[in-house]
Formats: sequence, C-alpha cells, structure tokens
Amino acid sequence: MVKLSIRRLGRALLATGATAALAVGMLTATAATSQAATQGPCDIYAAGGTPCVAAHSTTRALYGTYNGPLYQVRRASDSATRDIGLLSAGGYANAAAQDDFCAGTNCVITVLYDQSGKGNHLTQAPAGGAAGGPDNLANAFEAPVTVAGHKAYGVYVAPGTGYRNNHTNGIATGDQPEGMYAIFDGTHFNGGCCFDYGNAETNSLDTGNGHMEALYFGNNKSWGSGSGNGPWVMADLENGLFSGVNRGFNAGDPSVSNRFLTAMLKGGPNQWALRGGDARSGGLSTFYNGVRPNATGYNPMHKEGAIILGIGGDNSKGAQGTFYEGVMTSGYPSDATENAVQANITAAGYNSGSTGTGTLTPGSRISLRATTAPCCTSHYLRHNDADTKVVISAANDSSPAIDKADATWIVRTGLADTSCVSFESANSPGQFLRHYNYQLYLNTDNGASAFAQDATFCPTAGNSGTGTSFRSVNFSTKYLRHYNYTAYIASNGGSNPWDSTNSWAADTSWLVTVPLG
Repeated sequence: MVKLSIRRLGRALLATGATAALAVGMLTATAATSQAATQGPCDIYAAGGTPCVAAHSTTRALYGTYNGPLYQVRRASDSATRDIGLLSAGGYANAAAQDDFCAGTNCVITVLYDQSGKGNHLTQAPAGGAAGGPDNLANAFEAPVTVAGHKAYGVYVAPGTGYRNNHTNGIATGDQPEGMYAIFDGTHFNGGCCFDYGNAETNSLDTGNGHMEALYFGNNKSWGSGSGNGPWVMADLENGLFSGVNRGFNAGDPSVSNRFLTAMLKGGPNQWALRGGDARSGGLSTFYNGVRPNATGYNPMHKEGAIILGIGGDNSKGAQGTFYEGVMTSGYPSDATENAVQANITAAGYNSGSTGTGTLTPGSRISLRATTAPCCTSHYLRHNDADTKVVISAANDSSPAIDKADATWIVRTGLADTSCVSFESANSPGQFLRHYNYQLYLNTDNGASAFAQDATFCPTAGNSGTGTSFRSVNFSTKYLRHYNYTAYIASNGGSNPWDSTNSWAADTSWLVTVPLG
C-alpha cells in the first residue's frame, strides 16, 4: 500500500508539472475551431510524457506538423488505389481527392495509415478463431462528416467489417502501461461482438483473460453492462467487457448516445480508468478509476500488442459502429493530458455531413415506389410494424409519420458484394431488407455470410423498361417483386405463386425516389 501511494503521489506531481506544458495546448485548442489543427492530440500526449505509438484518422491530422496520407481507398471499377492526404500540414482530410478518384464507382478503405511514424497501419483483418476472413472493408462514403467546416469521411463498420495489425511496433505488451482514445458515432451500434479499437492478440485467437485492452462501444450485455439500456463505453479485456472492478453489471457506467462520442481507456499495473464525453462540447466524465477487475487473469495483464478496429480479438465480427479518429500511447496518460486532448477534440468542430437522397449511392436515404399500373403506382416498399414482413402500401407526403419512416431506407454497400447494394431501415438501425424462403423481411444483421447474401441486391435496368430492378445476389434469376402487396424475390415463371409471369416485369421494376420519411 505504501509503494502504491508513493507511485500515485509521483504521478500527481508529474501531472502538476505537466499542467504548465499543457496549458498552451489547451488554450490553443479552445481558442477557435479554425486553430484546432495548429497542434494535434499527439502533440498534447507527447507534452504529457505519454507519446502516441499509433495514430489513426480519416478526418484530420493528429499532429500539428503531420503532412502524410491519412488513408487509402480502392475503387471497384479497376482496383486502382489512391492515398488520401491533407489539405495542408496539420490540417484536414482532402475529401475532394476521394470524390474525384471514386466518381462513378464504389470505393472501399484499404489502409488506415499510422501518423505516429511507428508504421502501425491498419489493413484488412485476416481470419481468426471466431470467424473466417479476410474481413470486409468499409465503404469509403458511408460516414460523411464535416470537421471545422471541411468535408471528410469516417470509417463505417458494418457487421463483417474489420481492420487489424498483428505485427506492430511500440504497442504495450504484458502489464506495460498505455492509454488510448477514439471518436465514435454514438448513434451507430448494436449488440454484436465486438466493435473495438485497441490492443489485442497477435494471432487473431482468444488466448485468455487479460490478453486484450481495447475500447468497446455498443449495447452487448453478454459480457458486461452499465446503467440504462446502453450503449456503453467499456473495456474489452478478453472474455469480458468491463466498466469497473466487478465482472458484469457496473452502475457507474452510464448509457451514452452523443452523435460524436469521445471514449478513453488507460491501463497500467493494477490500475485502469475509463472515461468519456461529448466530442463536440464539454469535458470528460470518469466512468471508472481503480484497480484491475477482481476476476482471474486480469492482474497482471498479458497484453500482446496487436491493434484492432471494428472486431474482437479473435475476429468476432458481428458488431457495427463508426470510427473517425483514435490513438494509442506509450505510458499511462494523466487526467490533465486527457482533459487537454478532449479540449482539442471539441475544438476540431465535428458535425454531421450530408448523405444525399434519392440515389443508390451508399449512405443515401431513399424510398422505393412500385410501378405496376393501375394498382400500385402510389405504393411504396415498407416494413410492417406488427411483424417483420416487408410489403407495399399506399403512402404520400401527408401520410402518418410512422408510415413514411417505415418506407424509408438507407442505401448501404452490398453486404455480400460491394458492387451491389443492401437496404437498411431508416427507423430501425441495424436491420436490413433480406429474403428468407423467398419472402422479404426486416431482420437484424448478425454478421453471418448467409445473411449478407440474403440482404444483397444488384441494381439493373428496370425489367419493364422503367426504373430499376434489383436482382438477388445469391439467386441470379430472382428479383425483388411485390405480389399481392407482399414482397418476395421472384423468377419470371416458376413453381411458386409469386413467380407468376403475369405483370412480373412491372412488379419487379421500382422507382428510386427521395425519401418519404
């Protein structure tokens, strides 16, 4: 106990001594959004004696002098790649370079570059103990934002998507101290395992308790939870999501839902802390600060030093979320350092970006109107509220809000084929249009390959000569069709009633419109 108190006193003195060095950073960060890029979070960590050893962002530089690439994209049309850099040193992403390079085709994010100089880049995650691979890559357009008024894109992680580096340099191992933060979309989550960013196993296998130390965000209750219904910021320490000393429920960990969420985690010998806050304003709240969990295997820790994003340590990949920036440090950052970093983050000026409407571009919000006359030209594809079935029904701008919302979809890159599309419900996030026994339902994406296939549709010219038709990716002769006001995938002739040739071409042709909801 005496030794622990001395260590704490030493840290307190160091934090006090570092305050003056950090003061300029805090003043600069809070002065004005236009100055947010004059120094970055990693400059602040370095001033506090805990330098970054990994720094990833698709939106801005994390050092005041950084002028290298942020990330790389690959386009579908010819598999060419391009590095996306900055508008200026220490500044913001050059989103126009991505827009120009990817015009007329789809692009995925292939590399998240490490700005620290350690070479800890993140690339497509390989297979692991929990799931095969390689994992999917994030569509480059599905998480648009602005930072200080500049257009940028985040990393939109759908179930099945993941990034990893199993051969890192300078990342904490064993019981060595480290810190980390990430900015997430606090409205994009699910209960799947596990939307993580941080330290993990180097062989993509579950090698036991205490072999991970990563930020987790979501509402999974299987391994731990906080107050309310979630989502929560927790620590994935392997075989447990922790937010306190006890395994399972910890009342001190609040549900959080900020559009832009700062999540922070730090851990050292028999101590760790979990903090969070609004990435657009205000300071940090401390959710836990104390000794390691009282379960076996977590004191001392056995960290291995890989880095993951969007997945669990064993490549569990059923989770979803959105990542904008994050770092990992050498050493246990002081609260003063973290507070200064939060001030820099809020000064950066994150805001939601436009996703577009009425087109099949990923991220766009749409409605799908039937074209069959005379019955159905005022009918839209929608999900039922009473069950999970998908149907068509009449709707217009004067319809009840719930009906319009049920008929509004968000276009996503095809879960099973990036050249095709999937449709996520606008008012039931994480639930997708999918076929099962040829009928269409709205179901939660579980990350399984079979679900991805059933939820992916390839746009073609309308079979009737009007609008667009949507071919099932795993039943190449079947198209999205309404039949007796219920939605199916159907062939032009076949053994099922919905395969009837009568009006098949019109029933499988849809108008992509601006969203009703």
